[in-house]
Amino acid sequence: MRIVVLAVGSPRDRNMAQAIREYETRVARYFRFEALEVVSGSGGGSSPSAVRTREGNHLRKQIPDGLATWALSRNGDEISSRELADALSEMATYGLPGVAFLVGGAFGLDQSLIRGSTRTLSLSRMTLPHDMARLMLAEQLYRAGTILRGEPYHKGGVR
Repeated sequence: MRIVVLAVGSPRDRNMAQAIREYETRVARYFRFEALEVVSGSGGGSSPSAVRTREGNHLRKQIPDGLATWALSRNGDEISSRELADALSEMATYGLPGVAFLVGGAFGLDQSLIRGSTRTLSLSRMTLPHDMARLMLAEQLYRAGTILRGEPYHKGGVR
């Protein structure tokens, strides 16, 4: 199964970047994984709406053909780690090619991307910095891989 994380911008903090790289490297042990970063749409005193629109256009161009799109938004569905693993497993079982996770910038994702996504997920009802959201997503994808292989990393209980 192919998993692509499409994120706006690259982490500014080198420690955060290192942590993201570490978990994304781990994810690649379990899935055909790729992380792509698009340029931020901020600058020039633009409104948050204009920034989201520009970033949405950049993200939209990078979504691989045939992949489901799952947008990250605090208003999305809250699911457990096991439910994420099960959803990815179900996609693989039915021969679906994979999923592209969309991580917005400082102002979130453009509403047209959210509306057009296959699914909308929330990592937390709290607002998270986008770098933190990307780290949490990478860790959860790694955790999903260990759950699917029955490895001992996940301690979230038995089925």
